[in-house]
Amino acid sequence: MTVPVRVLFLCIHNSARSQMAEGYLKKFGGDKFFAESAGLESGKLNPFAVEAMSQDEIDISSNTTKSVHDFIEQGKTFQYVITVCDEANAARCPVIPGQHKKIQWGIDDPSSFTGTNAEKLQQTIIVRNQIRDAVLSFIKTIS
Repeated sequence: MTVPVRVLFLCIHNSARSQMAEGYLKKFGGDKFFAESAGLESGKLNPFAVEAMSQDEIDISSNTTKSVHDFIEQGKTFQYVITVCDEANAARCPVIPGQHKKIQWGIDDPSSFTGTNAEKLQQTIIVRNQIRDAVLSFIKTIS
Protein backbone atom coordinates (compact mmCIF):
# COMPACT_ATOMS: atom_id res chain seq x y z
CA MET A 1 0.00 0.00 0.00
CA THR A 2 1.35 3.41 -0.90
CA VAL A 3 1.48 6.26 1.57
CA PRO A 4 -0.82 9.12 0.56
CA VAL A 5 0.67 12.44 -0.56
CA ARG A 6 0.10 14.91 2.29
CA VAL A 7 -1.24 18.28 1.14
CA LEU A 8 -2.01 21.41 3.15
CA PHE A 9 -4.14 24.17 1.63
CA LEU A 10 -3.62 27.59 3.22
CA CYS A 11 -5.53 30.86 3.04
CA ILE A 12 -6.16 33.77 5.37
CA HIS A 13 -9.05 32.52 7.54
CA ASN A 14 -9.63 28.93 6.37
CA SER A 15 -13.19 30.02 5.65
CA ALA A 16 -13.68 29.40 1.91
CA ARG A 17 -10.88 28.82 -0.61
CA SER A 18 -8.75 26.39 1.39
CA GLN A 19 -11.87 24.56 2.59
CA MET A 20 -13.08 24.14 -0.99
CA ALA A 21 -9.66 22.94 -2.16
CA GLU A 22 -9.52 20.39 0.67
CA GLY A 23 -13.01 19.18 -0.24
CA TYR A 24 -12.10 18.69 -3.89
CA LEU A 25 -8.83 16.89 -3.18
CA LYS A 26 -10.65 14.54 -0.82
CA LYS A 27 -13.32 13.90 -3.47
CA PHE A 28 -11.08 13.49 -6.53
CA GLY A 29 -7.77 12.41 -4.99
CA GLY A 30 -9.07 9.30 -3.28
CA ASP A 31 -6.67 7.42 -1.06
CA LYS A 32 -3.65 8.70 -3.01
CA PHE A 33 -3.86 12.01 -1.12
CA PHE A 34 -4.34 13.20 2.44
CA ALA A 35 -5.72 16.77 2.48
CA GLU A 36 -6.04 19.31 5.25
CA SER A 37 -6.63 23.04 5.26
CA ALA A 38 -5.83 25.89 7.60
CA GLY A 39 -5.62 29.66 7.75
CA LEU A 40 -3.13 32.20 8.96
CA GLU A 41 -5.78 32.71 11.61
CA SER A 42 -8.96 30.74 12.08
CA GLY A 43 -12.16 32.42 10.96
CA LYS A 44 -15.78 31.51 10.34
CA LEU A 45 -16.88 29.14 7.58
CA ASN A 46 -18.20 31.17 4.64
CA PRO A 47 -21.88 30.28 3.98
CA PHE A 48 -21.51 31.03 0.24
CA ALA A 49 -18.62 28.54 0.04
CA VAL A 50 -20.76 25.95 1.83
CA GLU A 51 -23.63 26.52 -0.64
CA ALA A 52 -21.37 26.55 -3.71
CA MET A 53 -19.78 23.25 -2.67
CA SER A 54 -23.15 21.66 -1.87
CA GLN A 55 -24.25 22.49 -5.42
CA ASP A 56 -21.30 20.34 -6.54
CA GLU A 57 -22.32 17.57 -4.11
CA ILE A 58 -19.58 18.16 -1.53
CA ASP A 59 -20.67 18.87 2.04
CA ILE A 60 -18.27 21.10 3.97
CA SER A 61 -20.98 22.46 6.30
CA SER A 62 -19.64 20.64 9.37
CA ASN A 63 -16.00 21.63 8.77
CA THR A 64 -14.28 23.76 11.36
CA THR A 65 -11.78 26.49 10.62
CA LYS A 66 -8.23 25.80 11.74
CA SER A 67 -5.10 27.85 12.32
CA VAL A 68 -1.85 26.82 10.64
CA HIS A 69 -0.09 27.64 13.91
CA ASP A 70 -1.90 24.72 15.57
CA PHE A 71 -0.58 22.40 12.84
CA ILE A 72 2.95 23.70 13.42
CA GLU A 73 2.65 23.16 17.19
CA GLN A 74 1.41 19.60 16.53
CA GLY A 75 4.45 18.97 14.31
CA LYS A 76 2.35 18.06 11.27
CA THR A 77 4.31 17.76 8.04
CA PHE A 78 3.19 17.93 4.42
CA GLN A 79 4.73 17.19 1.05
CA TYR A 80 2.89 20.09 -0.58
CA VAL A 81 1.76 23.39 0.90
CA ILE A 82 -0.58 25.19 -1.47
CA THR A 83 -1.53 28.79 -0.72
CA VAL A 84 -4.75 29.88 -2.37
CA CYS A 85 -4.51 33.54 -1.36
CA ASP A 86 -2.79 36.43 -3.14
CA GLU A 87 0.99 36.75 -3.12
CA ALA A 88 1.12 39.36 -0.34
CA ASN A 89 -0.83 37.15 2.05
CA ALA A 90 1.00 34.01 0.90
CA ALA A 91 4.23 35.75 1.94
CA ARG A 92 2.79 36.04 5.48
CA CYS A 93 2.64 32.25 5.82
CA PRO A 94 4.84 30.95 8.61
CA VAL A 95 7.59 28.43 8.05
CA ILE A 96 6.05 24.97 8.18
CA PRO A 97 8.30 22.18 9.46
CA GLY A 98 9.64 19.51 7.15
CA GLN A 99 10.51 19.42 3.50
CA HIS A 100 7.70 20.33 1.18
CA LYS A 101 7.03 21.98 -2.12
CA LYS A 102 5.25 25.35 -1.99
CA ILE A 103 2.68 26.19 -4.64
CA GLN A 104 0.77 29.48 -4.86
CA TRP A 105 -2.56 29.64 -6.71
CA GLY A 106 -3.69 33.25 -6.06
CA ILE A 107 -7.49 32.97 -6.10
CA ASP A 108 -9.95 35.76 -5.22
CA ASP A 109 -11.26 35.80 -1.64
CA PRO A 110 -15.04 35.23 -1.42
CA SER A 111 -15.16 37.21 1.84
CA SER A 112 -14.34 40.34 -0.19
CA PHE A 113 -17.25 39.93 -2.62
CA THR A 114 -19.97 42.58 -2.63
CA GLY A 115 -23.51 42.73 -3.95
CA THR A 116 -26.67 40.81 -3.20
CA ASN A 117 -26.50 37.33 -1.71
CA ALA A 118 -27.23 35.89 -5.16
CA GLU A 119 -24.35 37.90 -6.66
CA LYS A 120 -21.97 36.83 -3.88
CA LEU A 121 -22.95 33.20 -4.41
CA GLN A 122 -22.40 33.49 -8.18
CA GLN A 123 -18.93 34.99 -7.63
CA THR A 124 -18.14 32.23 -5.13
CA ILE A 125 -19.20 29.60 -7.68
CA ILE A 126 -16.68 31.09 -10.12
CA VAL A 127 -13.97 30.76 -7.45
CA ARG A 128 -15.15 27.22 -6.68
CA ASN A 129 -14.76 26.27 -10.34
CA GLN A 130 -11.26 27.77 -10.46
CA ILE A 131 -10.31 25.76 -7.36
CA ARG A 132 -11.82 22.56 -8.76
CA ASP A 133 -9.85 22.98 -11.99
CA ALA A 134 -6.64 23.73 -10.07
CA VAL A 135 -7.10 20.66 -7.85
CA LEU A 136 -7.78 18.40 -10.85
CA SER A 137 -4.67 19.77 -12.58
CA PHE A 138 -2.62 19.22 -9.41
CA ILE A 139 -3.80 15.60 -9.18
CA LYS A 140 -2.78 14.97 -12.80
CA THR A 141 0.63 16.56 -12.21
CA ILE A 142 1.33 14.46 -9.12
CA SER A 143 -0.19 11.15 -10.23
